[in-house]
Amino acid sequence: MSEITTQQAKQQADKKVIKFIVMLFILYIVFSQGNIFMNSMMSPGGKYYNAYLADHFNYIQGLKNAIIIPAIWLIKLFGFYAIHNEQDVMVVNGPLLRISYSCLGLGVMSFLAAFVLAFPTSWKETIKMLVVGIAGIYFLNICRIAGLGILFGAFRSQHKYFEYHHEIFNVLVYIIIFVMLYIWIKKNTTAASKSKFSSYNGNH
Repeated sequence: MSEITTQQAKQQADKKVIKFIVMLFILYIVFSQGNIFMNSMMSPGGKYYNAYLADHFNYIQGLKNAIIIPAIWLIKLFGFYAIHNEQDVMVVNGPLLRISYSCLGLGVMSFLAAFVLAFPTSWKETIKMLVVGIAGIYFLNICRIAGLGILFGAFRSQHKYFEYHHEIFNVLVYIIIFVMLYIWIKKNTTAASKSKFSSYNGNH
């Protein structure tokens, strides 16, 4: 087996990095803009609204429901009475929280999915990270909505201090995701290095 020179190894590494960055950019644009486009198709009054898709394939509303209903359960668990419709969470004698598209965390999910799919590793590890990461974002989003309902219900005068909860949530989630990705990348890079080392020794 011929040895790979340092220069060749560096060139291969550079190609992998470039491929990763290009794939990350393309996938993120496809996922993020695709979700925005689908939201327009499924929202009455949207530029590309399609009644058939809205009635039969409205995953945007499905995600809203999947966030609103558990958030209502959590709010009630803390002793507050809350009701909801398709896009609002209302705590009686407390706040009215409107769950818009920007509340769903699809932008963060799009980045996570693009990064994990672009990163060169096994499909098993890719799928595992996708499931754990998206489930984590979803759980944190439920906690955010429920937390706002409970906080504003208990301290109604504090509402004005939380106008930037979307930005705070995004920063918090991105920090958590970056930590998760760092651990995941380190684990997979170490495993790949060990595999290559074992393969190299097995051929000598």
